[in-house]
Amino acid sequence: MTMISAQTTEADLWIDGEWRPAASGERFDVIDPATGEVTARVANAGEDDVDAAVAIAEEAFSDRRWLAISPLERGRILRRIAELIRQHHCELAQLMTRENGMPINLALFIEIPLAADCFDFFASLVVKPQGEVLPFSVAGSAPDYMAWTMKEPIGVAGLITPWNFPLLMPTWKIAPALAAGCTMVVKPAPETPLTALKLAEICHEAGVPEGVINVLPGLDEAGKALVRHPRVPKIAFTGETETGRHILQAAAPHIKRVTLELGGKSPNIIFADADLEQAAKSALFGVFYNSGQVCQAGSRILVERPVYETFVELLASKAKKLKVGPGTDARSDLGPVISREQYEKVLRYIDIGKQEGAKLVAGGSALDGLGGGYFIEPTVFADVSPSMRIAREEIFGPVAAVIPFQDEEEAASIANDTIYGLAAAVWTNDIKRALRLARRVKSGTVWINTYQVLSPTAPFGGYKQSGLGRELGMQALEAYLETKTVICDMNDRPMTLF
Repeated sequence: MTMISAQTTEADLWIDGEWRPAASGERFDVIDPATGEVTARVANAGEDDVDAAVAIAEEAFSDRRWLAISPLERGRILRRIAELIRQHHCELAQLMTRENGMPINLALFIEIPLAADCFDFFASLVVKPQGEVLPFSVAGSAPDYMAWTMKEPIGVAGLITPWNFPLLMPTWKIAPALAAGCTMVVKPAPETPLTALKLAEICHEAGVPEGVINVLPGLDEAGKALVRHPRVPKIAFTGETETGRHILQAAAPHIKRVTLELGGKSPNIIFADADLEQAAKSALFGVFYNSGQVCQAGSRILVERPVYETFVELLASKAKKLKVGPGTDARSDLGPVISREQYEKVLRYIDIGKQEGAKLVAGGSALDGLGGGYFIEPTVFADVSPSMRIAREEIFGPVAAVIPFQDEEEAASIANDTIYGLAAAVWTNDIKRALRLARRVKSGTVWINTYQVLSPTAPFGGYKQSGLGRELGMQALEAYLETKTVICDMNDRPMTLF
């Protein structure tokens, strides 16, 4: 019987398949961003709780309670998780909207199906961690040796997830970690703990043994303790780049394996020969999806000069028609931003854009008449210079910067003039030009004549300061595996130099 529901107002930690209060007894408030009011109080995990959860996860890994289950059966359990996610879609959507403010239709028709598909995909990879027999020689000779490699799970994985996609981001880490055979301690963002706790319940209901998945909601202390913990050899983190730097530093003393999916300032490049109507619709989705709170948001829109003014007018007119409102309203295109802090940050950047001389062509204001929540108009700035802060810094809100360019060379130069390299897009009917740009732009994903299209089969991650490693695809599975080489001497007389 599940205990987390859309009506839950209090929740504890999930450790060893059961609910436990925080060792300190402390709780923190979860705020509904559509109202600014407390919607739940959740146990605040501290260092003692991290120690307890790591010990449980380590024991579960050591006694092989997950690995002892046959690979085919583990695959069936992951598929059962996918089925249960689909069965609980209404409850999950309501939870996400309540915690994150996400419009309910985005939760129902994008995030939840993608999360379920992710478990289905990694279910198919449970049998993939396979080694290979190696040709082998010693000092140029070919004695009778046999060598092969084995793939083994790393052990206890510390998974730290952000608030912008409360179900999908934990899924991107939990699914490959389970497929690899790891046990784990999950630290969800304090803004959105309930969805992660619900996912833990679903995994338990599907047949994942006690202790394999442990979820510790909490503030900063829990995340820091998890990264520093000497018996957690793997850390996977999604969040802002500055936090990623701190995680690298904290993980260094123990030489942990680290996957980082960090920030972005992604260029969406539109040439004059593109279908401008489709490009504008896609650009709108690319930058305003989830109120712009997307690491790969196409927040830098680069437009070729011959169609620049036309495109700006088209984008601005479409932005003005978007409906902003509570996520519970199925008519809402954009919900609130996540918190008062984020609300104030985005509004500061809008003021910075005005001060820098960018031309405000849509939005630019807070919407204070929607029940006390953190609502901001979808905002479009035109005549943006690549040197402006709104063109260089990650805003993580509903703000687009439209930048003109002269030719292919300048487009590539502007696109690459950033510390980030998470995603990019090219819009053109010239396939050769599209492929040239796809090669030249330094980013982990390049879309051609589309934006924001993801699949669990395709690896996702960034160049430069947008991260380390990849999530999704076979690469995500490899991130939770070690490679062991085994060498067997089959000679009658072992080789020796003495």
